[in-house]
Amino acid sequence: MKLLRYGDAGQEKPGLLDIDGNIRDLSGIVDDIDPKLLSDISILNNVNIANLSVVSGEPRIAAPVSGVGKVIGIGLNYSDHAEEAGMDVPSEPIMFMKATSSICGPNDPVIIPRGSEKTDWEVELGVIIGKGGKYIEEEDALDAVAGYCVINDVSERAFQIERQGTWDKGKSADHFCPMGPWLVTADEFGDPQNKDLWLDLNGKVTQRGNTNKMVYGVAHVVSYLSQFMTLHPGDVIATGTPPGVGMGMKPPLFLKTGDVLELGVEGLGRQRQAVIAD
Repeated sequence: MKLLRYGDAGQEKPGLLDIDGNIRDLSGIVDDIDPKLLSDISILNNVNIANLSVVSGEPRIAAPVSGVGKVIGIGLNYSDHAEEAGMDVPSEPIMFMKATSSICGPNDPVIIPRGSEKTDWEVELGVIIGKGGKYIEEEDALDAVAGYCVINDVSERAFQIERQGTWDKGKSADHFCPMGPWLVTADEFGDPQNKDLWLDLNGKVTQRGNTNKMVYGVAHVVSYLSQFMTLHPGDVIATGTPPGVGMGMKPPLFLKTGDVLELGVEGLGRQRQAVIAD
């Protein structure tokens, strides 16, 4: 099942993507794609899709989940990305937070913040928590997942690495977390550890990778994080990026106004973002 939210910012409605690629209106069934729904997504199993209204036109696609409590990022989680960054493969997952105010739709613009000179891109597999919990055993961890989505973990490298403190300040600007276009439920997505990821900048190949190169797989990451905090329905985990980011190029290459990013994850759809300045 592919769940999504559509409409202008602040006026989004819940929807479902049918087998023909049409958006079907779910607003008569549920209020939103939100933590309440994700805690028991099985209530949608008996919905007759043919009875849902088809949404006309080409509405804006929003982030697929509302009411996200936290966005947790995992750093250097692909060994080949750690190599290009000139950093050691971490001995345990590196965790950072992205402000929930950074969340935007998959085709909304990426906004370069004031003072930025090193805004970068990172295509990632996003994990959306369902029933959640704490102290989750690794063998049970995938049962805590409602679904998956594409995430662009946009990062300002000078803010992240060259300023004092944690990575969070380089990860949390407005529009630094494009999500979607939809949430694919865990049962439809299948094994998260063999999915291709890709990102192109201005039509040129930059990132190509596969989730089988993760240092720490999804089950391990979910279990690991749950040892330090309760994972609630609707929480989002950005699981790391493959090589090909701007920071790792020689010479480094960073985003500028007018650039266009196109990216996706196998089975999860694609995003397209124009880059603008704040």
